[in-house]
Amino acid sequence: MKRADIAIDDLLPHRGRMMLINEIIEMEEDRAVTASVVTDRWPLFDGKGVSPIVLIELIAQTAGISNGLERIRKHGKDSEKKGWLVGIKKSRFFVDAIPLHTRIITRAENRFKYDGFREILGTARIGKDIVCETSLQVVQPDMEESA
Repeated sequence: MKRADIAIDDLLPHRGRMMLINEIIEMEEDRAVTASVVTDRWPLFDGKGVSPIVLIELIAQTAGISNGLERIRKHGKDSEKKGWLVGIKKSRFFVDAIPLHTRIITRAENRFKYDGFREILGTARIGKDIVCETSLQVVQPDMEESA
């Protein structure tokens, strides 16, 4: 299966206003880089921009891109797209708000994997500036056990 055959919807369960990713820039099984543009439909939009707290979800979705690629390779395109953000070990934000129409580049990398547990290190950038660094804990069910 070629990467061009895989759409964002194949990798993530998010739809509507909860789908924050617009473009996949890079994806491997252990890391992904995505691009997103802040819209008035995003969660935590206040009329001018969004709270940087939404970057945690954006980094989690970017991790879901790489983890979804691994799932598709092992279990097929139509396999279950479940995964849960279960912990935020650490987050640092370097902006107070993110204006409407801002383009954000997000990178997420699996730093640790054991069974269905993953620890993810992620960053979000606006231009050359890092606006968020975070370490997340994610759980994905074992496809064989959940079938």
